[in-house]
Amino acid sequence: MIYFDNSATTKPNDAVLETYTKVASNYFANPSSLHRFGAKSKELLDTSRKQIATMLGVLSEEIIFTSGGSEGNNLAIKGLAYSYKNRGNHIITSRIEHPSVRIVMEELESNGFRVTYLQVNKNGVIDLEELKAALTKETILISIMGVNNQVGSIQPLQEIGETIANREHTFFHVDFVQGIGKVPLEIGQMAIDLLTFSGHKFHALRGTGVLFKKKNIHLHPEILGGGQEMGYRSGTENLAGGVALAKALRLALENEQNTSELIEIRDYLLSEIAYMPDMTVHTKKSVAAPHIICFSAKGHRGEVLVHALEKEDIYISTTSACSSKQKLASSTLKAMGVTDEEATGAVRVSLSYENRLSEAKIFIQKLQEIIENLNKVVK
Repeated sequence: MIYFDNSATTKPNDAVLETYTKVASNYFANPSSLHRFGAKSKELLDTSRKQIATMLGVLSEEIIFTSGGSEGNNLAIKGLAYSYKNRGNHIITSRIEHPSVRIVMEELESNGFRVTYLQVNKNGVIDLEELKAALTKETILISIMGVNNQVGSIQPLQEIGETIANREHTFFHVDFVQGIGKVPLEIGQMAIDLLTFSGHKFHALRGTGVLFKKKNIHLHPEILGGGQEMGYRSGTENLAGGVALAKALRLALENEQNTSELIEIRDYLLSEIAYMPDMTVHTKKSVAAPHIICFSAKGHRGEVLVHALEKEDIYISTTSACSSKQKLASSTLKAMGVTDEEATGAVRVSLSYENRLSEAKIFIQKLQEIIENLNKVVK
């Protein structure tokens, strides 16, 4: 099997699974319990929180465990909007955000907030001048995806942070689900106030994630109850998941120190696909993360390619796993100026550090054969 759908989810690392099983078996007490067994669980949870904070260069009290990216984005955006609505009702985001951001924005608009959607250029990157022009005294939040989940475009996070560095009442949220472990990021040096990532994107378990929140920021909680996670996310903590997440993050950040093989595979695929007739590559290497490639085959729908490759035991996806079954033209690609036909036919290859160049070569060979056979049928 060749698995090139890592932006949808990754295979859990064996060492991470071992950690999860060990903790789940030996530290199953509720961390909120008063007895000694509960206290040991709480101690282990706090240790994992501290480890994650140290790896990110932030404070322990700034780490909130979540169930993943969607929950983290909801808590960050709605939590901040409702907490600071007395300061203003204007939010800025982009046209190419994940549904867990885009749909939240639509809900906020229906509740009286005003949202500005920034355009992107043909490379999938926002215009900083448009961002600056959109800022008003009512702007309380900017929410921008760090790495796009469909084409891999990297946004200028450093420059965005600098733009609002002196605006005391404007906060900056980054959906970094696709960037963590692939694109280096120093949160403390980028004026980022809130940042979301999800464990299952870097070989941890599903149902685990983190929201970084600067300690001086207050959020209106999404889940009320026993007051766990400093009152921001009530519910019995997923101790084993949190410990395993810390392990997976350490391994991911170690891999991030050497992305040369990942980049070699990506560049090979970009070059070979671009050389094939009637192919359009939507990922621009100069502004893209090292693991995501998006392309279209003229005259063929994305799901046709996905299923044809599946028969060869090769797994890719249409542009987003979250919306792939809807068979709609990618809103991200349309925002980039791609035609409806190409946007509907787009597919995504997404890599992990476990992939090898030999797999990429087999993929190209099979893709060429599939396209040739499909073209014969069309003719």
